[in-house]
Amino acid sequence: MAVKAVAEGAHTITPHLVINGASEALEFYKKAFGAQIGEVHKTPDGKVMHADFKIGDSRLFLADEFPGMGSPSPKTLGGSPVVLNIFMDNIDKLFNQAVAAGATVTMPLANQFWGDRYGQIKDPFGHTWALGQHVEDVAPEEMERRAREAFTQMPKPGGQE
Repeated sequence: MAVKAVAEGAHTITPHLVINGASEALEFYKKAFGAQIGEVHKTPDGKVMHADFKIGDSRLFLADEFPGMGSPSPKTLGGSPVVLNIFMDNIDKLFNQAVAAGATVTMPLANQFWGDRYGQIKDPFGHTWALGQHVEDVAPEEMERRAREAFTQMPKPGGQE
């Protein structure tokens, strides 16, 4: 019997988070997002070499950063350009749960012009998470109108009017 190229339960793309404090991050993701922790493999000194976990129906990998291996954590880099998106029912509850677990609000949860209730948080390990729930189907023309309106209300860079 042939082995599948993509393992059962996996997806074609799986995020792999590099963390400074991976064991603590796994506990945070359990409290904040209800993550289900799968396998955790540690080095002899206790660092997480590889772990997998699920949030909803999505699987993620996680490891501690290992200097010299080419994968620094957001804390080492001073931030991350990546945003991880979670879409679920009752997003207000999940957003508040993540904040109570120690996440920092970077964009308050609100109904957005594109039809999602959406906000962003930063976890204690430097990763940015966007939490959303689709609440309205918006026709393309209406979305364009709303987008123009939203962008006219945004502050200009450098305080320009």
